[in-house]
Amino acid sequence: MRKFKRGLLAVGLLAGVAFSGVAHAQDNEPIKFGLLQDFTAVYTFVSGEYNQGQQDYLTLINEEGGVDGHMVEAIVRDTGNEPQRGIEAYNRAREEGAILVDFLSTPVSRALVDRVLSDEIVMITALHGRGDASAGETFPYIFPMMATYWSQATVLAQYIKDNEGGLEGKKIALVHIDSPFGREPVPVLEDLAEKEGFELSTFPYPSPGNEQSAVWSEVRRFRPDHVMIWGAGGGQPVSVREAIRNGIPADQIYSVVWLAETDVENVGADVMTGVKRFEAVSTGTDNPILERIQETVIDADLGAGEADNVGTTYYNIGVATMAVAVEAARLALETEGAPLTGPKLKAGFEMIKDFNAERLMPPVTITAADHQGGGAGRVSQWNGEAWEPVGEWGAAYQDVVQMEIDAGAKAFAEGN
Repeated sequence: MRKFKRGLLAVGLLAGVAFSGVAHAQDNEPIKFGLLQDFTAVYTFVSGEYNQGQQDYLTLINEEGGVDGHMVEAIVRDTGNEPQRGIEAYNRAREEGAILVDFLSTPVSRALVDRVLSDEIVMITALHGRGDASAGETFPYIFPMMATYWSQATVLAQYIKDNEGGLEGKKIALVHIDSPFGREPVPVLEDLAEKEGFELSTFPYPSPGNEQSAVWSEVRRFRPDHVMIWGAGGGQPVSVREAIRNGIPADQIYSVVWLAETDVENVGADVMTGVKRFEAVSTGTDNPILERIQETVIDADLGAGEADNVGTTYYNIGVATMAVAVEAARLALETEGAPLTGPKLKAGFEMIKDFNAERLMPPVTITAADHQGGGAGRVSQWNGEAWEPVGEWGAAYQDVVQMEIDAGAKAFAEGN
């Protein structure tokens, strides 16, 4: 993993506007976000770059004057992907005034669902956690705010339908890690197989995914037209290598969002050419926000990690999460006033409309009913040198996705 410069236990990003006169404390009270993530165990393949993107974006906001004059303070701690450590980190952050938390860990975020709902603290779960938390009326303080894994699967299926001669009569293999995350796309793909007339076969492999040769022998016998790979971290480059070794053309391999530059390095840039993936945000630095981060934060030696990380997939996802959160805070301050609280920030999230972070991400509209924000994304392809978009931003088969959201939300409500 690239070197990651972690913050202190509470990293205050307070550069920028000085307090003046005898203004009331609440008029300038900082906005506190708890970035309580796994820097040492399972999610290290993503957390360093992701968290750096989050911190660097907040530094940019503070250097530019804050949110309506309020600085944003990031409380950064390691949970080690352990629910109990996550709960302890959450309790401390809450005591310190955090009104938003991001765990970037499905086990930890799931363990805190009941607590954040009771405490009325906003929890963002971009690209992890419970997909059914998109049902805002059942999960009022949880915001997936990007495409769930269900939506990612449907966007990939729609791309195949639109660009590969349709879905009817095709054979699609889903090769996935044998975990709740890996199994998550199965029900929507089964529904789509019935709806569109293709044959779906699933091939699970044991965690952590370092050894997949046996399952790929089964895939080869299935002779699929297209393969979706559903893993994360070290298992993803293994899946790509095994697929190609077993005769699957690179351009018929489609990945969940977790396929990034480090995976390309592991497989080889030339070998990866043609592989496609779901894309939640744009990569690279050709974006106004990334350009300002480079000039104001990185060049000024205020970055939270290595300069080379700017523009990578996971760095940009981190930037996008904080861009949405800051927009929610701005709207909340504008309509609800200071000091911000969890309920006020929740209201701010639910006012977000067609927000795309200066074209960094697909337009997101969050409502009281839809905390996913529309479920949009696109497909990109490795062209030998970079990830290149091969489709437009958009959502697909949201009627099918909504059935899964509704079923999960109903089961949660009945169990509580």
